[in-house]
Amino acid sequence: MSCEKYKTEAAERFGNTDAYREFSAKTAGVSKEELAEITEGLEKILGEFAVCIQNKNAPDSAAALELVAKLQAYISANFYNCTDEILADLGRMYVADERFKNNIDKHGEGTAEFISEAIESKLSNRKI
Repeated sequence: MSCEKYKTEAAERFGNTDAYREFSAKTAGVSKEELAEITEGLEKILGEFAVCIQNKNAPDSAAALELVAKLQAYISANFYNCTDEILADLGRMYVADERFKNNIDKHGEGTAEFISEAIESKLSNRKI
């Protein structure tokens, strides 16, 4: 699926949400180079989850939960306000949508599932 098809799909699925409008506003004046840097930063965080796995941390470990907070803050700063509800949806999507799962698992097999479980663990402690 091309980048344009992803954009079209996102607009169709989420175009009427506040998060999508905020994303559109935040990225409207961003150059391709800046967007690549932002995406690279996100990829780096996803890679840190893979390292967390390699270091034998559980999804509910302090290290994993800190990464969840870092991921949520990064998304909020660069894309849209990543509320706990949105974060929970992302965690589910990371494993339910094969495109996301495959992209995340390029950092290491099982990374998407680990992130999803870490998000669930962090949010269950908050009682959302």
